[in-house]
Amino acid sequence: MRAQLLNDQQAALAPLSEREKVEAVIKAVVRTAEAWQLSNNEAAALFDVPTATWSRMKAETFMGSLDQDKVTRASLLIGLYKGLRLLFNGPLTYGWPKTVNTGPGFGGRTPVEVMVAGGIPAMMSVRRHVDALRGGM
Repeated sequence: MRAQLLNDQQAALAPLSEREKVEAVIKAVVRTAEAWQLSNNEAAALFDVPTATWSRMKAETFMGSLDQDKVTRASLLIGLYKGLRLLFNGPLTYGWPKTVNTGPGFGGRTPVEVMVAGGIPAMMSVRRHVDALRGGM
């Protein structure tokens, strides 16, 4: 059972090249960035793409594929969005990522700042933090 779960997770985070799947993932990430009112620079940094590429993604003109790094980042961002909806189900669902946090691991920075500075490991940490707050760990 555990081996099957690991295989399913690995398959879910595999690189994507099928046009419909790439478009769906990008649309979800763009909607998350818009809901959190991220600047183009913040969103591009979180997704680890140049700002010009982010602009093409927003305009739905991006024609590339998504490597494992991008799929992982998308999974973490979408999961964080979902976790915030389950935790707050209100204004903090959208505002928390850009709210200064003095808790452990944040040091007076916003979750977005922490995730941009720390990449995938920091994104995983922020996601675990939200999951723990809602009792999901």
